[in-house]
Amino acid sequence: MTLARLPIDDVLADVVAAVRARRTAVLVAPPGAGKTTRVPGALLDLVAGSIVVLQPRRLAARLAAARIASERGTELGGEVGYQVRFDRRTSAATRIELVTEGVLTRRLLGDPELRGVGCVVIDEFHERHLDGDLALALVARLREKRPELALVVMSATLDAEPVAKFLNDAPIIRSEGRTFPLEIEYSQPDDRQLGKQVAAAVRRACQDKVDGDILVFLPGTAEIRRAADDLADCARTFDLAVLPLHGDLTADDQDLAVRPASRRKVILATNVAETSVTIDGVTCVIDSGLARVARHSPWSGIPSLEIEPVSRASCAQRAGRAGRTRPGRVIRLYTKHDHDTRRAFDAPEIARADLAGAALELHGAGVAGLGALRWFEPPPASAAAAAEVLLDRLGALHAGGITELGRRMLRFPTHPRVARLVCEAEARGVAREACVIAATLGARELRVERRGPGAQAKLSSPSDLIDDLDAFLGGRDGLDRGTAYTVERAAKQLERIADLRGRAPASDAEVDDALQLAILTAYPDRVGRRRAPRSAEIVFAGGGSGTLAPSSAVIEPELVVAVDVAQTGRGNQIRRASGIDASWLLDLYLDRVAERDELVWNVERERVERVVQMTYDGLPIDEHRDVEGARRAGRAAAELLAKQALAAGIERFADVDKLAEWRARVALVAKLVPDSGLVAPTDDALGSVLAAACEGAISFAELRELNVLALLDAQLGEHRALVDRLAPTHFTLPSKRRAQIHYKLDQAPWLASRIQDFFGLAKAPAVGDGRVPLVLHLLAPNQRPVQVTTDLPNFWTAHYPALRRQLMRRYPRHAWPEDPRSAA
Repeated sequence: MTLARLPIDDVLADVVAAVRARRTAVLVAPPGAGKTTRVPGALLDLVAGSIVVLQPRRLAARLAAARIASERGTELGGEVGYQVRFDRRTSAATRIELVTEGVLTRRLLGDPELRGVGCVVIDEFHERHLDGDLALALVARLREKRPELALVVMSATLDAEPVAKFLNDAPIIRSEGRTFPLEIEYSQPDDRQLGKQVAAAVRRACQDKVDGDILVFLPGTAEIRRAADDLADCARTFDLAVLPLHGDLTADDQDLAVRPASRRKVILATNVAETSVTIDGVTCVIDSGLARVARHSPWSGIPSLEIEPVSRASCAQRAGRAGRTRPGRVIRLYTKHDHDTRRAFDAPEIARADLAGAALELHGAGVAGLGALRWFEPPPASAAAAAEVLLDRLGALHAGGITELGRRMLRFPTHPRVARLVCEAEARGVAREACVIAATLGARELRVERRGPGAQAKLSSPSDLIDDLDAFLGGRDGLDRGTAYTVERAAKQLERIADLRGRAPASDAEVDDALQLAILTAYPDRVGRRRAPRSAEIVFAGGGSGTLAPSSAVIEPELVVAVDVAQTGRGNQIRRASGIDASWLLDLYLDRVAERDELVWNVERERVERVVQMTYDGLPIDEHRDVEGARRAGRAAAELLAKQALAAGIERFADVDKLAEWRARVALVAKLVPDSGLVAPTDDALGSVLAAACEGAISFAELRELNVLALLDAQLGEHRALVDRLAPTHFTLPSKRRAQIHYKLDQAPWLASRIQDFFGLAKAPAVGDGRVPLVLHLLAPNQRPVQVTTDLPNFWTAHYPALRRQLMRRYPRHAWPEDPRSAA
C-alpha cells in the first residue's frame, strides 16, 4: 500500500539518526504532521524489543493504534496494538504498543527494568499530565541503568529546550508541517446558554455552505447532551448527523463519530479530539474555549473537574483540527480580547493535582516517595507532604514505608481513597457492591440525572453513595447510555481485581452498615458533625465547615463523612455524604479519639456544667452534660463561676443603687477616720467577696438569691458599727419621719423631704459626728424642691419669710408658721 506523504516524513531520517546516536530525541511537530503514526514505525528496526508509545487519552491511543496498523497493512492486535484502562488489543507479536499514561506508569512500577522494551515514545507531552511527568521521570531514571533504552518526547506545542536539557541535552528535531489556510472568526459577548450558541454557529456555518464536517469542542458530557438537544432543529433542516465523542463512550460509539459517514456530521467532542486524532472530513471547528480541568483542593483531598478557559496553545490545537487536509474555518465562541489575554500554556497537572496515587505507586516500587525522583518540574512540597499524610491516614504507609494494606490498594487502578474503600469492603463481604460505588464516584452525571439539578431529596438516606448504588442497579435503563456504560465497565474491571469471596452480611441493613464503614475508611480525614439536628451546616474534624447540597439525602445522621465537596464563593458545598456511627470511629481509629472531662460555662443557662466528651481529631462525637457533677466538683466549679461572675460584674447580683450607696458610705467613713484601719472598697475587694460567695454555688441564679449586700456588710467586721454610726442610712426629722440619706462617691450626702418636716429644726443635720453637713432638699407640698441648702439657720432667717408668702397663697390649707424653728 502506498502511503500518502506527510510532513513528518521529511524529518524521520533526522529522528532515526538522533536516536541511533544519542538514544534520545525531542520532536516538535504541529498538528496533522503525522508524528504519532509515522515515528514509531521508523524506529522499529533501530531498537531491540518493542516500542511503547505513551498517549494521554484512551480514545487517541486506540484510534492511533488502528491508524498505524492500517498504514502498515496489519491487523490491529498483531504487530501494532494498544492497552488502555478496561481495554486491550495486543498479542505476542505486538512490537508497537500504544498505551495510556497510567498503564505505562504501572508497567514501569511493576517491572522497573521494562524488560523487552527498546524504546519509549512520550507523545503530546505538552499536555503535562501527572502520569506523563511521572513516566518521563521513571524512564529517565531507568536509562541510568539501561542506557540502550531509547526515549523520544514528542509534542505539537512544546517549549523543547527545557525538555532537551532535562534529557542531558537531547537533540531537538522540528517539523514545519503542512498548514492549510484557516479562516478564524471571533464572537461577540453572548449570554445565551452554550448549547444555543453552538446551534447558532452551526446554523451559520451551514448557511455559508461550509464544505465538510463540523467539529465542536465542548467542556464535558453534560454540555454535549444539551448541545445535541439544541441542535435538533438545525440537524433536521440541514440533514446533519449529530454525534458525541468523548472518553466515556463505547468503542463503537466513538468509531461512529470518527469514521466517514453518508451524511455531513456535527461531532460534539470534549478535548479528547484536540490531539493525536485526525478526523477525516472536518473542515470547520467551533470552539467553546472551555474544558473540564482536573483540580485538587488541599481541603477536600480528592480531584475534581472544573470548567475553565483553555490556554492559547489549546486554542491553536483545536483550530488545527480544521486545517489538516484542506483549508478550513474556525468559529470561536469568545472574543479576540478573551483569546489574547489567556495564558500561553496550561498549567502542568503536577502543580495542581492530588499526588497521593503517584506517591503510593512509587512506594510500592521501592522508591521512597515523590522526593526521591528527579522530575522535569518537581511537585509542590506542600502537595507532596499532603500526599504522604493522606496515605498514612488511609493505612497505606507506616513509618515512611508501604504496608501490606498499601500493597493491596495498589491492585486497583483508582485513587488511593477508592482503593481503600474496596479493600475494606473485601474484608466485610460487600466487595461487589463497593466496586459499583467506586465506579459511581467518577460518574459526575449520575446524581444530576437521578434527582435533577438543585432538587431537594424527599426521603432521608444513610448515604448518598448507597443511593447511587441503588439507582444504578435498579434503573440502568433510565440513565444516559454513556454514563451507564462507564459505570458498568469500571465496576466490572474492579470486580475482576477484587476478592469477592468474603462472607456477605445477612441483611440489607448489615450490608449498608458494612458499606458505610468502608466509605469511612476511605475518608477518615473528612468526618463532620451537624451544628444542630437536621441542620445542613456541617462542622469538620480538624477545623472548617461546609453545607450539605440540596441534592444530598443524608438528612438524619448526626455524624457524616464528606465524599464529594465543591469549593464555592459561599464556602464548601457537600454534594455527596455518607452517615457514620460514633462507635465506628472508636473501633477503627481509637488512637485519634480523645476523652475530655471538664467543667464548662453554659452561656445560655448561666451555669457551670460538667461535660464528659469524646472527640475525634478535636470534633465532639459524643457528649454528656451533668449539672450535679459540676456541683460535686466543689472548688473547681466555684472558681469557674467566680471567673464568669467577675466578668459579668458584681452589679449583676445586687441592687445597683444600694451597692453604690454602700460603697459611698464606707468610703466616707474611711476618709473621716483614717486611723481606724477601714479602707474604701475597691473593685478587687468587691470581687473577692463575690468570689467567696461562689463557694458551693454553680449558677448566676444561685448568686442572685444570696444577699450580696449583707455579705459585704459582714466583711466589714468590727468596722460595721462605725460605718452605721458615722454614715447612717436615715435621719429622723422633727415630724417623726425617717428620711433616707443618700450617699454617692465624691459627693456630699443629702436627704430630701417636705419643708414642713423640718419645722422645729433649728440646726442643720450632719453625719460623721457632725463633721459632714447634709445637703437638704426642701420640698413644697407638691414634692418639688423650693430650696437646696446646707445652712438651715440662714435659710429660716433670710429666705423663708419671702418664700412663706408664696407658699401660703399656693397652699392655703397648710400651716406656715412665722418662726418655723420653734414649730413642730
